[in-house]
Amino acid sequence: MDRFYNAPGDVVDEILRAAAVTAPVRVAEPESGLRILIRRDWDRADQGQRQVAILSGGGAGHEPAHAGYIGEGMLTGAISGSLFASPSVEAVLAAIREVCGAAGCLLVVKNYTGDRLNFGLAAERARGEGLDVAMVIVADDVAIDNAPQPRGIAGTVLVHKLSGHLASRELPLETIRERAEALCRRTGSLGMALSAAAQPGQAAAEHSPELGLGIHNETGTREVDPQNADDAMRLVLEPLREALSDRKLSGPWIAMLNDLGSCSTQEMGVLAASLLRQLGVDQVAHLIGPAPLMTSLDMHGFSLTLLPADDDVVEALSAPTTAPAWPGLHAVQAPARFSPDTRQEHEALVDDAPQDPGTSALLQRVIETLRQSREELDALDAKSGDGDAGASVESGAESIARALSANRLNTEAPPLMFAGIGQLLARDMGGSSGVLLSILFTAAAATLDQRGDLQEALAAGVEKMQAYGGARPGDRTMLDALVPAIESLRRGESLAQAAQAARDGAQATARLVRANAGRSAYVPESALEGVVDPGAEAVARVFEALANE
Repeated sequence: MDRFYNAPGDVVDEILRAAAVTAPVRVAEPESGLRILIRRDWDRADQGQRQVAILSGGGAGHEPAHAGYIGEGMLTGAISGSLFASPSVEAVLAAIREVCGAAGCLLVVKNYTGDRLNFGLAAERARGEGLDVAMVIVADDVAIDNAPQPRGIAGTVLVHKLSGHLASRELPLETIRERAEALCRRTGSLGMALSAAAQPGQAAAEHSPELGLGIHNETGTREVDPQNADDAMRLVLEPLREALSDRKLSGPWIAMLNDLGSCSTQEMGVLAASLLRQLGVDQVAHLIGPAPLMTSLDMHGFSLTLLPADDDVVEALSAPTTAPAWPGLHAVQAPARFSPDTRQEHEALVDDAPQDPGTSALLQRVIETLRQSREELDALDAKSGDGDAGASVESGAESIARALSANRLNTEAPPLMFAGIGQLLARDMGGSSGVLLSILFTAAAATLDQRGDLQEALAAGVEKMQAYGGARPGDRTMLDALVPAIESLRRGESLAQAAQAARDGAQATARLVRANAGRSAYVPESALEGVVDPGAEAVARVFEALANE
């Protein structure tokens, strides 16, 4: 399986069944064969005498539309057809009969032929029964220039919200219809998708990225080739603004950013940032989303809706509603900024720091070794982790290199040098290795300042690493090379002997097929056999560089 469906024919009923048990709605008896959901608290003989009922609906596959917008201050009820297919006349008429009281009923309909015909005929039959019914047709899609019948897409959700708010204020049916139609005339939407939607049980059609796809998988108006999110947003924003300009409409705008089905949260966040950057924060008064509002199954795309931020519209879209899928209207403003306090109690990185040429040269040798080791360490890490160990180590080395080049790292006073290295690694190396090595150098600096014994200071740093990181020698981490090397130094042995101890410890990790700490702990034992731990390998190379005078 490649999607979480059961029988394709059961998808719509299962969606509505889930909605019915988690939202305050009533549903039509399954035996009726009609897919209708109504506000649980709605009584046409009570609220229906004072408030206009707002009904909408259409084909399924657009969730959370339409059932997710049922609630006080939004829809009174929704009628669902099958996937991408309009509900029947009988279903729409039954819903009207269920909700329509003396105040009347407004049908909010997307401009698709099936929806217009079925909702329209149901409205005519309801009027023949003496019910006061009006209909608003939403046609917000600007994809086709001068289209005689523009489609109704995501902008329909805004009409739901405006109409529901006005109904909650007990305005008359004709006033609500007029205000809703005025909103339709001032609203434009346009979508783009990288791939088409796939019907349950079917493979997705092969499509190039297209601009102006319909929400029922209709082919777009033209193929496009966006290179990044900024490019995609520009391709949508430019024709949308031009279409609204032709109607003599201008910002500041209310912008609604809609996920058409399978964009990740991260993608939608990047698209929102691109929208604000290209349109300008001063031209976006309010933002709705980014969120899935009017989807098209799993279509990998987005749509953008714009309308002028008139006061009456802002009031309606800001009003409270109990509809579970309404994401709210958010005022847009330039971000408030502050300057983080990054002071250190004892600042180790200073301008014109004293330099010891021998120590600086030693550090440069280590830095060059780590630069040259990046690809090999990444390759080792790819066998047991996410393949970035070399890049992480190199980023720490480059940070130290920049501080050395700028004469900001004191290489004349070991306690200050260790403290400075600790600060640099914590800030620039990233990952757990960066933090652990920062702990090592920071703790070693404090001990060295107090006792002046380098070997004991390093041992104290390792002790702190183990306390915070939870690893021990034998757990297949950098400690398997670091601990033997430092123990060698504590015994009074030479740097060459310490380097050999580190190398032996690193090589031993290839025989450790059970990792108890670090990223390797999440990898099967079979993937670890014969593979040297990249952290231990990096430590061994550092000691070998130090010993290579």
